[in-house]
Amino acid sequence: MKIITNQFELDSILSKYADSIIGFVPTMGALHEGHISLIIESKKRTDLTVCCIFVNPTQFTQQADFDKYPKKIEADILLLNEAACDILFLPTTEEIFPNGLLNLKNYDLGNLEYILEGEFRPGHFQGVCRVVDLLLQIVKPDILFLGEKDFQQCKVIQLMIETKQTNIQCSLITLPTIRGESGLAKSSRNLRLSPLALVKATALFKALKKISAKIKAGAISEISKNAKQEILNAGFEKVDYIAFANASSFQLLNEWDGKSSIVVLGAAYLDGIRLIDNIHIDVN
Repeated sequence: MKIITNQFELDSILSKYADSIIGFVPTMGALHEGHISLIIESKKRTDLTVCCIFVNPTQFTQQADFDKYPKKIEADILLLNEAACDILFLPTTEEIFPNGLLNLKNYDLGNLEYILEGEFRPGHFQGVCRVVDLLLQIVKPDILFLGEKDFQQCKVIQLMIETKQTNIQCSLITLPTIRGESGLAKSSRNLRLSPLALVKATALFKALKKISAKIKAGAISEISKNAKQEILNAGFEKVDYIAFANASSFQLLNEWDGKSSIVVLGAAYLDGIRLIDNIHIDVN
């Protein structure tokens, strides 16, 4: 695996693959099985797989959260080597944002920017789009691979690409959330949880799983209230939301027709660390 830190060197290498299919996996490091599943899928579908590790300062709403984001580059490199990743791009902030972090591009994300994650993390999705757009312009991939644990983020990036708010047109492939034996979604933030908190953290998935097993057509708002209480009873300090959305349009729902595929999403704090998860409820 080649490790590259600047765009000039990356351009030089990628120019040799002008007729190849390039896959791209953007990450913020602290890699886990979820990230590696994206690398493996890219290896199957493309001729060259590029992974980026860059902790993007423009998508954090709190400086403390950015400062505490786990960084373990040596372990990340080992995992990527084992997965036979072709190129690791390790840019600095100055490489991605050469003109600084002020007066950056804004994106028209519609209602997606203001609901759920957008409501509780104002400006977050603008930051996500900025860095993904800039990375797409650098790598120029044919296929972008993302994990569905950040389901709303996938929808935001899909919108940015489909509405041509980036000048790079590529396919987007999303893969299901990878979970541990307990059902806990693999997440870089899990590294900040104590052993006891890791046990408690499974309550978020269990609440969503319970909803998916019991939900019926009709009013569904009361279900979310019960799930919130179950999560709090398990030791979480705060629940930002338990919500339902159409899996395709991401329209938020208070009632379900029992016919359309939906996704139930949750976000909650445990030991001061914000965890998110979601489960698809598909109909045949």
